[in-house]
Amino acid sequence: MDNFLKQWGEAAYTTTGFFWMALWAFILGYIISSMIQIFVTEKRMQKAMGENEDKSMLLGTFFGFISSSCSFSALAGTKSIFKKGASFVSSIAFLLASTNLVIELGIIISIFLGWQFVVGEYVGGILLILICWLLIRIINPKKLIENARKNLENEDNDAMDDSKNWKKQIQKEDSWARVAKKYKMEWQMVWKDVTVGFTIAGIVAAFVPDSFFQTLFINSGQGNTDFTFLEILEHIIVGPVAAFLTFIGSMGNIPLAALLFGKGVSFAGVMAFIFSDLVVFPVLRINAKYYGWKMSLFILFLLFTALIGTALSLHYSFDLLGMLPDPSQVKIEDSEFFKIDYTFFLNIAFLAISGYLVYLGFFKKKDVKHNMSEMAPKSPLLESVLKYTAFICYAWLAGGLIVKFFV
Repeated sequence: MDNFLKQWGEAAYTTTGFFWMALWAFILGYIISSMIQIFVTEKRMQKAMGENEDKSMLLGTFFGFISSSCSFSALAGTKSIFKKGASFVSSIAFLLASTNLVIELGIIISIFLGWQFVVGEYVGGILLILICWLLIRIINPKKLIENARKNLENEDNDAMDDSKNWKKQIQKEDSWARVAKKYKMEWQMVWKDVTVGFTIAGIVAAFVPDSFFQTLFINSGQGNTDFTFLEILEHIIVGPVAAFLTFIGSMGNIPLAALLFGKGVSFAGVMAFIFSDLVVFPVLRINAKYYGWKMSLFILFLLFTALIGTALSLHYSFDLLGMLPDPSQVKIEDSEFFKIDYTFFLNIAFLAISGYLVYLGFFKKKDVKHNMSEMAPKSPLLESVLKYTAFICYAWLAGGLIVKFFV
């Protein structure tokens, strides 16, 4: 019993420490994302993309890069630009970029995993897009694309007003009030995923023995970096399975990815785990609702094939260049989370900025009008399960912290 209480306290303390490490990065990332979504409208994106496929793919990648990292928001944005005439290739590029190339994800990865994984995330995101583009070119699924567009014909238009000059708008307090509203929406989209994800990471760190990971990921273990091709391939395939079992979104998954790497899972397996947020069942179901099951399964095939190719390419190219990261560099379990350092001062500064946005958006400008960005249709059951799981997590964390410091 004493051992369980000690582990409970350590799990809760680790989770809280993980979130403290990442807090300023979350706030910065969501402020940037909110600003871009207010000042660069979806309609402007569609107008800029045009009909040239190569140009539209590059612009789709760029617009994805400056968009939200929330998978559900990315799915809805992808559907919208595809419905309004963007090519299928550029729509897939937008989807992959908006979940793998976004700024806030890179910041979180740098905190928990180091620069090699940041490079892997951004280079890998581009590789995912290129492999999907190549597969689409080879397969040329014209009929699937036509049927997918037909599935969207009966939907209401969701046009946004782009008549206002963003340079003038950025100087107005009302515009920043809209940024504050969007900032609130960003947190509403991710709070459950982040809570559950960080709590699971703390529990795994405290309770799950290394032998479990060595069984799940063949030949993994601390200090082992010499994997055969088949072992790396198994890690890449198991990574998405692990992501499916803990579907908590890319941002919430990063601490768990750091734990996997610290436990000896290969670089390729961890990258596959991070890239897996678009090959899980809720995403498959939403794509089926938008485009039909055939197209949804085709997108799954595209993304999973690209994921395998990308993770293998990253692993062997990094190995060739002598850039493979060392698992010993990940020491988040032994971190002194709450010391007075740059993280402390950044958190205080960004909490103050966040407080100002709360004041501006919810107290000073109550009458501001804001067009809510479209979101993919989440499952009410899944959302309820996640919400109550998050509440249970808060109770678990509170109890664990009390045990650690007062028992």
